[in-house]
Amino acid sequence: MATEPTEIAAAAVATENPGTTENRQPAEAESSAKAVADDTTIPVQEQGAVGASVVNQVTAISEMPATKEVPAPHPEVPSVGVDQSTAVLQQAGDAYVIGAGDVLDIAVWRDESLTKTVVVLPDGTISFPLIGVVKAGGKTVEQLKDEIRTRLSSYFSDLTLSLEVRQANSMMIFVVGKVNSPGRHPISSPVNVLQALAMAGGVNPFAKKDDIKIFRQEEGKTVIFPFAYSEVSRGNRLEENIVLRRGDLIVVP
Repeated sequence: MATEPTEIAAAAVATENPGTTENRQPAEAESSAKAVADDTTIPVQEQGAVGASVVNQVTAISEMPATKEVPAPHPEVPSVGVDQSTAVLQQAGDAYVIGAGDVLDIAVWRDESLTKTVVVLPDGTISFPLIGVVKAGGKTVEQLKDEIRTRLSSYFSDLTLSLEVRQANSMMIFVVGKVNSPGRHPISSPVNVLQALAMAGGVNPFAKKDDIKIFRQEEGKTVIFPFAYSEVSRGNRLEENIVLRRGDLIVVP
C-alpha cells in the first residue's frame, strides 16, 4: 500500500523541527526548573556568611557558664571555751539557777510564820526563820528547796514546802560602748551576742564592729571572748556568736 502524501509531509516537518510540540515540552520543563532553582539558590558568599553565623551562635552558647546551684549552708557552731549546754540550762525554766537579786516565795504549808518572800543578796545568800542564812545563789530551785526542807525537818515531822521564783532579776546582761541603747538588759530566754546587740538598739556607725569583746566572770577570773560583727553577720566565724550568761558584759569600742 502506498504512503499518502499528507503523512509523508508531516513526518518531514517533525524531523526538521524536533523541538516543537510534544518533543519540546520536556526540554522546556527542565529549563524552567533550572531557572527557578537558580533564582532560589543562595550565592556561595552568602552561604559562607550564614554558616559562619550559625557556627558562631553555637560556639557562644556552648561557652556560656553553667548555672551553679549553691547548697544552703548548714554551719556547725563549735564552742569556744564555753559549755553552751550549761549556758542554756542556766536559763531553762525547770532547771533555773538562782542568782543575786532574784525574789523567792518560800512557804511551809499551814504555817504563816514560815511563809516569806526573800531577796537573794549580792553574795547569793538568803535568810529564813529557824535555819538562818542559806546559800541560794548558784543552785537550782529544786536544790535550794531540798536543802531548806532538810534543815527544817528537825523541827517538823511532816513538812510540805513550796518554793517559787517570783522575779528573776538576776537574768541581766550589760551592753556598753557605741550602741544605740547601752545599759542593763533583762533576758528571759537564751540570748546570743547578735541578739543582745539587737536588744541594745544595734551598733552605731562609729563603732569598731570587729573589735567587740564579751567579758565573763568564771570562778573568780575574767574570761574575754572576741566578736567580729562584720564576719558573724555575713555567716562567718559563727563560733564567736556565743550564748550569753547572766552578768555577761559586751563592750563595743
